[in-house]
Amino acid sequence: MEMIIYNPRKSQLESINITVNEATTTWFDDRPAPDDIYMITDTDNGLLIRENNYSYPVLLYDVTRTDIGNDQQKAKRIIMRM
Repeated sequence: MEMIIYNPRKSQLESINITVNEATTTWFDDRPAPDDIYMITDTDNGLLIRENNYSYPVLLYDVTRTDIGNDQQKAKRIIMRM
């Protein structure tokens, strides 16, 4: 599927093709707050992190779900450092 994401390495929005399925994505259903992480997806370039709001998903290079242990809080800390 085609998705518009924010690429912090380029400091711009861009459109990428991404496969979102059970093999590549972890969903977090316990997301009461708008800024909580909704999903993390492995891509060819790194990790796509999407919050539970209308902001664009963020693409992080050289990171995978395994690197952060599929942890919602670790993904949140990465986003907050940007």
